[in-house]
This record gives sequence, C-alpha cells and structure tokens, in this order.
Amino acid sequence: MTTTITQQTYTDYLSQNISDKSILVTGGTTGIGRATSLLLASMGANILLTGQDQAHLEDTLKDAGKIGVGDKIRGIIADISTSEGIANIFNEVDQHFNKLDVLINNAALVYQSVTEGTYEEWDHIIKTNLLGYLACSNRAIERMKARQAGHIINIGSMSADVREKGSSVYVATKSGIQGFSESLRKEVNEFGVKITLIEPGAVGTDMQPSSPEEQRKKIKNLEMLKAEDIAYAVVYCLAQPSRCDVVELKIRPHLQMI
Repeated sequence: MTTTITQQTYTDYLSQNISDKSILVTGGTTGIGRATSLLLASMGANILLTGQDQAHLEDTLKDAGKIGVGDKIRGIIADISTSEGIANIFNEVDQHFNKLDVLINNAALVYQSVTEGTYEEWDHIIKTNLLGYLACSNRAIERMKARQAGHIINIGSMSADVREKGSSVYVATKSGIQGFSESLRKEVNEFGVKITLIEPGAVGTDMQPSSPEEQRKKIKNLEMLKAEDIAYAVVYCLAQPSRCDVVELKIRPHLQMI
C-alpha cells in the first residue's frame, strides 16, 4: 500500500493530535516549558501550566495574550516537590479540563555535585526533578487509563548519558527519569498511554550558568540549542498517529562535543 504525503496530510495530523487537546505542562513559565506552552497554544491546544514564580507566570500569560492565545493558556503557582502541590495541580486539571490528553513533565532545578550543599537541598532537588515526575505521571495515568488514551512526555537531559563531572546530583535525577520512562512505557502502553522521553543537550535557558549574552553567542555558533527547538520536538512527538510511538528522542547542538 502506498500513501502520498502532502502538506494537508501533515496539517491533518496536527489538527487531530494537538488542536483542542488538554495539556498540562509543569515548569511552564520559563525555558523549554514556556516555549512549549506558547507553541502548543498557538496550534489550538488548551494549556494548563505550572510554575513557582508569580512574575514569570504573569510574563508568560502576557506573552500569550500578545500572540493571541491568551484564552488558551491558564497558569497556576504550585510546588511539585510536595504532595500538596501535586494535589493542587490535579484539582485544577479536573476543574479546568473535562479530560487530560497530555502531560509534559518538565519542571526541574539545576544542581551540581553531592560534595556540595546539604541534605535538605538534595531532598528538594530530588523531589522536584524526579519524584515530581513520578507523582504527576501517577495522577495523569489515573485519568488517561480510564479513557484508554493519553500521552506523557518526560523532558530529560543528555546528562543521563554523559554523566558529566561536577553534576552528580542533577545527573542522578535525570538518569532516574531515563530509567523511569523506559519502564513506565512497558507498564502503560497496553492501556493506550504513550510515553516519550526527550533528552536535550545544552539549551539556552535560565538553568545555564552562562550569561544571556554568552548563550546567544553559543547559539549562533551552533554550540547551544534554543528552547523553541525542544518545543518543536514536542510537537513532532505529539503529531504522530496512535500506531506510532516516539519512545526516545535525543537532541544535541550541532557542535556540542560531549
């Protein structure tokens, strides 16, 4: 059987798999989460995003209004490192959406070596970067399983493979997300729930130690990605038909050597 792929075919995929979908984006007020939320809203999706900073939230919602999708995005302040924060998020999901089609686990904090800091700091990082993904996935799967449909996208990191020196705490959380994603897919795909892991390389966001000027230079020199590059990757994963799973997607800057 042969099929002719046209622009209309691609447009139909986008319309079917993104437009009017109900999507939860954690960490949606900055960086990758912000770019993804704005892009998906511009394609017709209904977005609920979470963040921890009111100023960042207001800035994101203001930009949504500027591009004409203010009615497509709703945001809340919530701490995904706590059970109360998770409960608040999904109470909002149930109030705002009549179903949950997509969860994008993205909220994360940067941290360096376990030789630095305190137990309390490590505890907060692990609960945010790893346990938050687990807890949000659990709540999302409850809702998706009942409908026999859904998609969870976990935003990981190349750190899970590179395991760079001086980032042992962050590496531990991103390695955990990698293993979690691989195992979870085998647990829930029979219920019609897709699991995708996206592992970016260096992305120009506020998580980077370099200044905005240095980041712009690296992006120009093909040594760093833009947040929008990962947003486009999310669209690619969501646009696939139900028969097709993008299980793992690794994205690196052209000249990033590690």
